[in-house]
Amino acid sequence: MSSTPLKDAYGTKGVMGVDYEQRIDFDRMRDYRVKRIKKCMDDASISCLVLFETGNKRYATSTAVASPEVDNMSRYAIVPRDGYPYIFGFGSEVAAEKLYCPWIKDTTFPAHSTMYGALPPQWGCYENFIKDLEMVRQSCGIPRDEPVGVDMMESQLIVALNEKGYRIADGQAVMQNARAIKNVDEVMCLKHAAAIADAAHHRIAQTVAPGARETDIQAAASEIMHRLGAQWVPNVQVTTGNRTHPHPHLSSDRLIQPGDLIFVDIVLLFNGYHTCYYRCFCCGEPSATQRDIYRRCYDMQVSGLEQVRPGATTRQIAEVWPTCDYWGFATEAEAFGLAFGHGIGVGLWEFPIISRLYSLDHPVEIEPGMVFALETYAGDGHDGARIEDELVVTEDGCEIITKFPAQELIGCGMSY
Repeated sequence: MSSTPLKDAYGTKGVMGVDYEQRIDFDRMRDYRVKRIKKCMDDASISCLVLFETGNKRYATSTAVASPEVDNMSRYAIVPRDGYPYIFGFGSEVAAEKLYCPWIKDTTFPAHSTMYGALPPQWGCYENFIKDLEMVRQSCGIPRDEPVGVDMMESQLIVALNEKGYRIADGQAVMQNARAIKNVDEVMCLKHAAAIADAAHHRIAQTVAPGARETDIQAAASEIMHRLGAQWVPNVQVTTGNRTHPHPHLSSDRLIQPGDLIFVDIVLLFNGYHTCYYRCFCCGEPSATQRDIYRRCYDMQVSGLEQVRPGATTRQIAEVWPTCDYWGFATEAEAFGLAFGHGIGVGLWEFPIISRLYSLDHPVEIEPGMVFALETYAGDGHDGARIEDELVVTEDGCEIITKFPAQELIGCGMSY
């Protein structure tokens, strides 16, 4: 961990570089992340990683392109255990990184991907990918018979590696373990991202009104987040009225009506770090039944948050949540995600995952530097409520970093 205690970085800081206070130190963050990967490679006895997943490449190389659709399968990183990470970028991205990314300018090269298979195997594109891998292995003295850790990969490349005699290992486990413990600079990125999402929920509260559509709320939230510096807005999930129970995990173009419950999940990307953050509203004054539903959801949320501290386990969180029959389901798999926790960072879903489905049998110790989201749900009839908070585990407790009020169900849009 960073020598700066996490609890001493309470709250948010500005992100512009200044001379009058210590803020995010990106060089320190890059160095920390590379060292975390190498430690976890040592632990797994893996000497080479091939990374396609967007968050893994960002974490390992501190490089990015605009669109995850481009990022995931048109560029890749190769990380040798005894050497600096390589990034194989999308066309002219390489020229830009040689100019603007001095930490990786000597290990950036053009990629040879198959573009989600749009370049068919008969064209032999995979041969150049194999050459890239061999170049790194030979440069770093990695024996040919050692396994290659892979996170996610197109089937064409998997087939090619198998045909060339490579052994494939689980590289995603290495990266999840590395990413699970954040340093103080990563935490500051996550706190700033949460502050942007706070503002988005405020804008949502101002936008809710009879006749507004779910898509209007998406647009209003996305606009303010981009204005405040979000690099990307992967998801603004808006669920309203009779669509709130059961939870559909999907937005629509539905018109909001007086008396509708509304819950919104904000997922944005700031400096590579995500939010995942639900809040619930009502169009007009909530009914007594709606307040009761919301209170059950809130009490469930608080009961989970109260378990979070270093040395506790994810089982202790899951144990205080209801069993699947609370929501009318026969199995925990059917209820999966309704009382739920997940690590959050350069990925939306990171280690550890917290659920009765897994955590009771596979408890994970909670450690300082973990950052995760806890989310709960309650519903009855056509009304459902959803709440989610993000928190940082500190050396002696935790800090909730999502600040938009959740204690009471907020009525919006009908003050007359």
